[in-house]
Amino acid sequence: MTASVAIIGLGIMGSRMLKHMRLHEDFNPDYLWDPCPIACENAKKVDSGSQIMKSANHAIENADLVYLACPPSVREFYALKAAEMGKPLFLEKPFGIDIKKSESLLKKLKSYDVPIAVNFTQAAGVALSDLLSSKKSGEMGEMVGIDIIVTYSSWPRLWQKEADWLRFKKEGGMTREVISHFLFFSERVLGPLKVVWAKTSYPGDILLCETGVFAKLENANGLPVNIFANVGGQQPDRQELTIKGSKKSRKVAEFYKDSVSIGNDFILLRKEPDDPRAVSLKAQLDDLSLHIKNKPNRLATMDEALRVQKLVEGILSKT
Repeated sequence: MTASVAIIGLGIMGSRMLKHMRLHEDFNPDYLWDPCPIACENAKKVDSGSQIMKSANHAIENADLVYLACPPSVREFYALKAAEMGKPLFLEKPFGIDIKKSESLLKKLKSYDVPIAVNFTQAAGVALSDLLSSKKSGEMGEMVGIDIIVTYSSWPRLWQKEADWLRFKKEGGMTREVISHFLFFSERVLGPLKVVWAKTSYPGDILLCETGVFAKLENANGLPVNIFANVGGQQPDRQELTIKGSKKSRKVAEFYKDSVSIGNDFILLRKEPDDPRAVSLKAQLDDLSLHIKNKPNRLATMDEALRVQKLVEGILSKT
């Protein structure tokens, strides 16, 4: 049975999900809302078959499933409204920016007993699934640790400029938007992490988000997750997660380039898809379809998302 979907927030992620949900046989993203008329106009260009509703509530009321792609600070109101109506929820990350508020929201949402997942985009991807199988089989040997490297010439990146809030310290920044994905991935591999130490750099304008992050996290067995991230200088974007084993190591670059090393150069494990984003979103939506039917799936839970949020906010607070 095809689920009708309300998309609240029609920026980069909302419009992207609108396009790919329409391509998926299990979803009809028919009901849209955003407070910005330009965002609504652009969304209609992406999908002329959808409707711009008169309010978020109106969109939620008409849908079987609600996808919240709005900024974190306004997400709680819509999440609770959807849960009160018994609607399954798919939330964008980060889960929130205020830990106490997020803890309270998680407790409230759980009380409604509706399917809720968070969109960490690698959750259902082949790279994570294959790596976990390799780890379980012993093919990688003993786990040694994880390195996260993220570098950009500028933030937000050119294609993110429309989402102006991403450049501000209050809700944006590369740690919440990008490094959080790799922390989620790392916890799936090593288990829950804690921040051992961190140093985060900010520009002179106190309103703007971080430009540098150096951090060390550890799991319960003391295995390290090392983070090096910075913004500035002419350089290509670099987004790399290296999972180190005593026999083999794996590297995931740009979220989808999955490669392996036995001590020499990393070698790609599979041919790169023509449209990596389409493949990734298709996998997420396949598992979302399972999730709203209360079937086993690989999507991120609210508990996982809150743990990642606590790590992120802990890192950002260390200056």
